[in-house]
Amino acid sequence: MSKNARILITDDEKSIRNALREILEFENYTISEAENGEEALGIVKKEPVDLVLLDIKMKGMDGIEVLEKVKEMKPELPVIMISGHGNIKIAVEATKTGAFDFLEKPPDLNRLLISVRNALKSSELMKENRQIRTELYGDTEIIGESAAIVRIKELISKVAVSNSRVLITGENGTGKELIARSIHDNSNRASKKFVDVNCAAIPAELLESELFGHEKGAFTGASSRRIGKFEQADGGTLFLDEIGDMSAESQAKVLRALQENQITRVGGDERIDVDVRVLSATNKDLQQEIEANNFREDLYHRLNVIPIHLPPLRERREDIPVLAKWLLNKLSQKEIIFSGKTFSDDALEKLKDQHWPGNIRELQNVVERLALLSSGDQITGKEIDQLVLSKKNPKNQLESLLDETDSFHEYKEEAERLFLLRKLEKFNWNVSATADAIDIQRSHIYNKMKKYQIER
Repeated sequence: MSKNARILITDDEKSIRNALREILEFENYTISEAENGEEALGIVKKEPVDLVLLDIKMKGMDGIEVLEKVKEMKPELPVIMISGHGNIKIAVEATKTGAFDFLEKPPDLNRLLISVRNALKSSELMKENRQIRTELYGDTEIIGESAAIVRIKELISKVAVSNSRVLITGENGTGKELIARSIHDNSNRASKKFVDVNCAAIPAELLESELFGHEKGAFTGASSRRIGKFEQADGGTLFLDEIGDMSAESQAKVLRALQENQITRVGGDERIDVDVRVLSATNKDLQQEIEANNFREDLYHRLNVIPIHLPPLRERREDIPVLAKWLLNKLSQKEIIFSGKTFSDDALEKLKDQHWPGNIRELQNVVERLALLSSGDQITGKEIDQLVLSKKNPKNQLESLLDETDSFHEYKEEAERLFLLRKLEKFNWNVSATADAIDIQRSHIYNKMKKYQIER
């Protein structure tokens, strides 16, 4: 732990600020001062600060208001509250809002120094954990400058510090898990585990054991006790991905766990308390699933406290150049390519013109392909045409075909192929849902997929 950590003392009494400064500078800490909440927030916003000592009763904004705004700006910044009017109610409120500790005036010297050391150490551990998670899972930075992404970033900064449940919706490949990890990393639970479960990838008969664990002998093959994801995430965050694919029985048991904050392992009867923040995600329209009796409405309302919808890449095309350059830079950082490679302006324009049914995941693959197969220091528009042949915007394909053919039959078949491809993408390749939407039989869709060699 660095003794040169910068501590911001915020108190409207100059004598208190002087006393705290003297104590902490003697311990070789670097000190900044603010005499009110507005001044403190300005310093936190513009200057590096490692810890805030914050009085509760001040003129203007009180300490709790300042604490809330600090946690919105920098959730990982530890704050120690100090008050001459200490009581349990205020201490509990401060802790719930995200305070690291609560001290009464005048603070005991040893108690103050121990609290400061612990807060700084906790902050250091949080940063180390963040670094380790970045190395293991990749960067959780949300890239984009579109209005939709700016709104999502603002929403994350507001909800991350709470314990509210969040339902993230969007097509495959839009980055729903990235949003969930960003919420966790900016929360007060960031030092605890982020545990993810892909509900679509686990057979229904095994999902209950995966979520809640099981006791030895609970079923054939249960040779030992297993701790489930709810228990593993205790104190941290549980991310339920593809929640719309969960069976009705599993939905009922998850609902009960959320209502009671307790779980029971399969084959056991012990009620186990769990403190878990649940984030969930789906590419399905859960309102439609509720109407079709595929999803419980009461569970939907439990999960959908804060909704976040991620738009597909084709609806935020202004982000594509930024994302493409960022992805290219990440490849150079991993030394997959040399650091000097760039995109030409016309290449970026051509990337913006693509349809991107696979969203960011598809863009990532295309950027890597272009980076490895392009010949020069700069990826050109011509190389986009050569190496991204099948990803043209359907509208542009039809417009090009108008100039390229005089055959009505050829144009009609290409239009039918593109129409079917677009609808299958829209309904996440669910043939039954697509058939209902476009009012033809499923067998006809399968025949046309075979005819036009359409594959997921």
